[in-house]
Amino acid sequence: FVQMLRSAKKRDVLQLLRRAPEETRPFLVEAAVATQSVASLAALSDFLDFSKEPKSLLEKFLYTAAFSPRPSGELLHLVLDKLDGKQLAPEIWETGIVAVGSLVGKLCQQKLCGLQQVVERGVETILRGLRGAEEEPKVVVYLLALGNAMLPETIPTLLDHAEDGPAAVTAAATSALQRFPVPHISSQVKRVMRRIFHQKRKSYDKTCRLAAAEILLDNHPSPMDVINILLATSEMETETATFLLLKIQNSLR
Repeated sequence: FVQMLRSAKKRDVLQLLRRAPEETRPFLVEAAVATQSVASLAALSDFLDFSKEPKSLLEKFLYTAAFSPRPSGELLHLVLDKLDGKQLAPEIWETGIVAVGSLVGKLCQQKLCGLQQVVERGVETILRGLRGAEEEPKVVVYLLALGNAMLPETIPTLLDHAEDGPAAVTAAATSALQRFPVPHISSQVKRVMRRIFHQKRKSYDKTCRLAAAEILLDNHPSPMDVINILLATSEMETETATFLLLKIQNSLR
């Protein structure tokens, strides 16, 4: 079906979407996104009205875009256009921002970061939103998007939120940092993770401390880090201490 859509014209894809029974529309939207031809994306642009369509159909479109293995810049452009300056249902906005992060990350993996203006627009959309977000749940959504994007230049921003944010924000930021490969876990990242795990500046949620310990243990840990984490387990709950001990044992093996 995707192969067939690749050779279809915009008007044919649009007609197909408009005439299809309601129950088959999610499948057709998924197929049109998978096709990623200029015609199918233009048809989706005309067909999807984010102010009218059922939430389930819009979520299907955004999830399919987010999970697309090799997305195009045009697909990111379409998602950004649909989100831009519109009053959206909270769950659609949330899914859309996280999808933007995923698309940016995959385009950068394809070495298209500096080559497509739309990628810069996607990054700026997330960072601008994060700077302006005042409510904790919104900050968390933007941090999730940054985690999906995995851009090294955003690590300082993630570190600030990891160390100084409230519990949910710290959890989202440390979780985002866990996704970065070893070369990007610098001495600065490790210093902040040590302060979080050993609670040097304030108390942190158990989940955040565990994430910080995992970052330290998964990225060429120093002997002193291992010793200090082992010493800290004596003051932890049995479950948490056991998890960390098993992790260290696995690393030794």
